[in-house]
Amino acid sequence: MSKLEVAASTFPFLYSHDGLGAMKHLQSLGYDIFELMIFPPHCWPRELSPETRKEYAAWLEGEGLRISSFCYPLLDNNPNGVDKLMRDYTLDRYREAIDFAAELSCPYVVAIPGPVNSLINPPHQWMLDWFVEGMKQLVTHAKGTGVELLLENVPFTYLPTAQDMMDTADLIGPEIGINFDICNSAFIKEDPAAAIRMMGDKVKNVHISDSGYDEFVHARLGTGIVNPRPSAQALNEIGYQGVTVLEIITDALQPGADPDGDIKASHKILSEQGWAPLG
Repeated sequence: MSKLEVAASTFPFLYSHDGLGAMKHLQSLGYDIFELMIFPPHCWPRELSPETRKEYAAWLEGEGLRISSFCYPLLDNNPNGVDKLMRDYTLDRYREAIDFAAELSCPYVVAIPGPVNSLINPPHQWMLDWFVEGMKQLVTHAKGTGVELLLENVPFTYLPTAQDMMDTADLIGPEIGINFDICNSAFIKEDPAAAIRMMGDKVKNVHISDSGYDEFVHARLGTGIVNPRPSAQALNEIGYQGVTVLEIITDALQPGADPDGDIKASHKILSEQGWAPLG
């Protein structure tokens, strides 16, 4: 049984490094595969000069490294917002991410359904229709680029479950896959391994981290509810050939934060449970 590949996310370095600097830092820890966050000022394609874009590509090629995926977190955008201008704005940023991913030979851009409020939301069908319509537009934009759009299961959206991802992918079309987040699945008390088996070859990219039930976080493995071993077994059973991204979310600028230590400790746990070791 082959060892599952591991990538590191640039999430902890959103404010301390630009995207290229974060990847260089992660390389110094021993990583050669990265998930790059698409977020200003970290890496915002519309603001990157042609020279900077070429610098990204030249460094990756020169070092023999690769980006597994682009991730655009839901902070200042909403692909199923009630305001069409917000939906259009969000789709335009995704188009820019797809174009930049193509330049860097990155195969996947992760798309997240929009967030919901705690008090009152638009009808579920409205949000679903808006999201599916937008994703179909992005699939059309991505044709011929070598970039595939992936849906991610996220607890604070209106489509939190693995089954939601499968059903929504079916509505969009066969061109779309799934980025499965093991921590997100565990947090809503799904069985992540069973979800992986159910989704099968729709799973193209995987995120892992840890959380408790009281507070939703993406912390170092071994601190909460996530047991990686059953998920590793399930990934091998479905013949998964993709990357597992260590998506530790902490801010390197905050006092006491130790993203390097969190990433290394988490990878050690993964290496003991079916994933390739660091370095």
